[in-house]
Amino acid sequence: MEYLIIKCYEISAIKYPLSLSISTPPHNFTQLYYHSFFENPLKTSSFLKPLLKKATIMAENKEEDVKMGANKYTERQPLGIAAQTDKDYKEPPPAPLFEAGELSSWSFYRAGIAEFMATLLFLYITVLTVMGVNRSDNKCASVGIQGIAWAFGGMIFALVYCTAGISGGHINPAVTFGLFLARKLSLTRAIFYIVMQCLGAICGAGIVKGFMQGPYQRLGGGANVVNHGYTKGDGLGAEIVGTFVLVYTVFSATDAKRSARDSHVPILAPLPIGFAVFLVHLATIPITGTGINPARSLGAAIIYNKDQAWDDHWIFWVGPFIGAALAAVYHTIVIRAMPFKRT
Repeated sequence: MEYLIIKCYEISAIKYPLSLSISTPPHNFTQLYYHSFFENPLKTSSFLKPLLKKATIMAENKEEDVKMGANKYTERQPLGIAAQTDKDYKEPPPAPLFEAGELSSWSFYRAGIAEFMATLLFLYITVLTVMGVNRSDNKCASVGIQGIAWAFGGMIFALVYCTAGISGGHINPAVTFGLFLARKLSLTRAIFYIVMQCLGAICGAGIVKGFMQGPYQRLGGGANVVNHGYTKGDGLGAEIVGTFVLVYTVFSATDAKRSARDSHVPILAPLPIGFAVFLVHLATIPITGTGINPARSLGAAIIYNKDQAWDDHWIFWVGPFIGAALAAVYHTIVIRAMPFKRT
């Protein structure tokens, strides 16, 4: 707009040289208005008058805006945490220990069914993958350890994405236990979830055995054991640390503060959880076959039902529950400092 007014002024100066007392364009619209109109109104171009008047009003408004901005924003605005005067998220209240109203709600049972189906599908795909690797004598002819890790991590990613809005997408008693300790869900719901997860795992492994009973028994049925060359302590430590990584990732990915900022990315929570499962499997498959999920270990052990599957089975319950408890304590007390926050 400013460029247009100056060009109009130049045209007027060429056409009416005697009407203008200055030879260069003025530096503000008010000066332009006075020189071209008030000094010689008869010789000023008719089309230039309303244009100059409008430009003068715009200039005055612009000056007012600048003054208002200078008064309103006198100092530099703070950055980062200092700029967050109010929370942009709402911390969910702690879940009650026992909530009787849940038992009469259809959403409660729907969530349990979702956990059952998700764990069933999880066992079906992952046990088949493990059997396929064990069946191949040539490591290059199968997906190998990396393929097993991708199967477990990919299924968790997909199933958490599918069920997160219904049940929270736990698919793992250790995750449920950790969230219960952090008071993210009631004891009633936690027990119901764990029961449904275990039933789903048993059914998932049972379907695999029903389709291919001979290979299932011969290839170990995907049961977790402490492999040769490792002690029970090695297996327990691997399960504790592996579950800690998983549950800590779950806490971080589903944190209310993070969700408020990343709500525009709907797959953000399932993605890091799936990657955590993938990475833990890469590290611990050679040690225990990677449990970090008591329901998965229980389902495979019950359907396979041989002594080898039960010898070290306690490791795949004790280890994950200890790891989940440590992750819950670390996230709640250290990271979020919940006990020390002012109410």
